[in-house]
Amino acid sequence: MPLTFDLPFEQLQTYSGTNPRPADFDRFWAKGLTEMRAIDPQVELIPAEFQVPGVECLHLYFTGVDGARVHAKLLRPRQISSPCPAILLFHGYSCNSSDWSYKLSYVSQGYIVAALDCRGQGGLSEDCGGVRGNTLHGHIIRGLDDAVSSKPEKLLFRNIFLDTAQLAKIIMGMPEVDIDRVFATGASQGGALTVACAALEPRIKRIAPIYPFLSDYKRVWMMDQAKDAYVELQEYFRRFDPQHTREEDIFEQLGYIDIQHLAARIRADVLWGIGLMDTVCPPSSQFAAYNKIVSSKRMAVFPDFGHEELPGLSDQIMQFMLK
Repeated sequence: MPLTFDLPFEQLQTYSGTNPRPADFDRFWAKGLTEMRAIDPQVELIPAEFQVPGVECLHLYFTGVDGARVHAKLLRPRQISSPCPAILLFHGYSCNSSDWSYKLSYVSQGYIVAALDCRGQGGLSEDCGGVRGNTLHGHIIRGLDDAVSSKPEKLLFRNIFLDTAQLAKIIMGMPEVDIDRVFATGASQGGALTVACAALEPRIKRIAPIYPFLSDYKRVWMMDQAKDAYVELQEYFRRFDPQHTREEDIFEQLGYIDIQHLAARIRADVLWGIGLMDTVCPPSSQFAAYNKIVSSKRMAVFPDFGHEELPGLSDQIMQFMLK
């Protein structure tokens, strides 16, 4: 195994993370889940313009925390004789749930597919500020000033993480879904949301996160990798704390939305895809979360690849989900 630009591979396998975990972390997420479960989601299903033989394509809308209307694409076989497995799909930072046709491979295998649009990014979900569509740039740090002022529930990714769990709850509540065969996958931000979803909805049975984002923020910053997807960390300090007088508190507040601190809650079987040359989501930041998972897990390692397509991994994931 070659050296990465990060820690040697042997050290990655025991690395336990750098970003602090808030003392009330569990209470924070228990409160968030209680809030989410108390919401009437007012689920609405609207036929999509895109339709193909044998498949029903629907826009799914639900009300999430803070009253936002959240959107997902829902695809299901038209002929269902018994409860089906389901897979949740999560997209990358600033993107959207992508084309309907990309999801047909799972539907062809009898799966129901639900693909979330993250609020304020490239899809149809409503931002909690009351606008539709793109409010990027700055989602990691959205609400951080409120968090530092003892209101961490204002962190935007807190709401997005809860959206993933609420979508899972809605899908699991559909009579045509086999509750014992609900899975999740996604890459980068989608990988992080896969981890968060399985942590907050532990009934999910299998997950396949691909080089997850939103993990071990302080480690990323200490490596001078607060750029690309993480550039807003550097921008926040430059604009709002140029002498780092609040550095300790800032990273502690980010700990509420750090997936490494959620990872131990996962009960699903895990297939994790990683490129050891990933400079966008450094390997150590990923291992900080992976090493905390206590359920059955394995890592598909691509030594010479970075934050890019990992050849053959999609096939591995499909076989993992279809087992």
